[in-house]
Amino acid sequence: MMEKDKISIVMGVYNCSETIDAAIESILKQTYENWEFIICDDCSTDNTFKIIQNYKKKFPDKFIILKNKINSKLAYSLNHCLKYATGTYIARMDGDDLSHPERFEKQINFLKQNSSFDLVGTSMQRFNENGLYDILYSIKKPDKYTLRNKIPFNHATILTYKRVYDNLGGYTVSERTKRSQDYDLWFRFFKEGFKGDNLKEALYFVREDSAAIRRRTFKVRYNAYKTTIMGYKMLNYPIHWYLPATGRFIIKSITPYLLIDIYRKFQSFKSKS
Repeated sequence: MMEKDKISIVMGVYNCSETIDAAIESILKQTYENWEFIICDDCSTDNTFKIIQNYKKKFPDKFIILKNKINSKLAYSLNHCLKYATGTYIARMDGDDLSHPERFEKQINFLKQNSSFDLVGTSMQRFNENGLYDILYSIKKPDKYTLRNKIPFNHATILTYKRVYDNLGGYTVSERTKRSQDYDLWFRFFKEGFKGDNLKEALYFVREDSAAIRRRTFKVRYNAYKTTIMGYKMLNYPIHWYLPATGRFIIKSITPYLLIDIYRKFQSFKSKS
């Protein structure tokens, strides 16, 4: 396979010392080999920075290692990475997840064969200390109306053109977008007329446990709700669509995390059948 076009992989990490090795090794095993890995440490208090520095020593031409001066969260860290990206494409990756060995090859092939699309994501499969479990199937050919009640792309799975990020000015850095920077990005993505699609195959493995669900606090949900309202206005959604969005915010805010996890597993089962 001709690999003329470089992929710049951007990753923000914070206290990932127990998982970062596996995440990086999954990139080193990619069948598509023309990539650079840009990793920004967000002031970790464990050995994360030392670990990623060791990869830079082993593969000096493949890794760019950055460090924020103060803890600044994911949107800022990803923008920091984007400043150093030299690839035609930008891919995302998180420090506690894994990529399938053929992930990049299949995503690149899709974009080369479907020139009308600016971005491609994939389905992803959850895993924890007990192994793999349910698959989160992505939506085929999402559009601006998908954001009415669903996320169009699994953020960490995407591969897109650098020109897309340049056009959008990267991620919005604010209190509102902490833990929902991707949600904000998708509203702006469709506002600018970009198009994306998803591969049905689960080419990304996302680590998730009960602790991840607990981190979705009321404050996080409220900020995401504010992004929802701003996004609805941005995409000129009809006013009567705002009420269901408000209802979903209220229900999620008062529902115990265990019930939310059960509901998500049920939704995944429905999409599979």
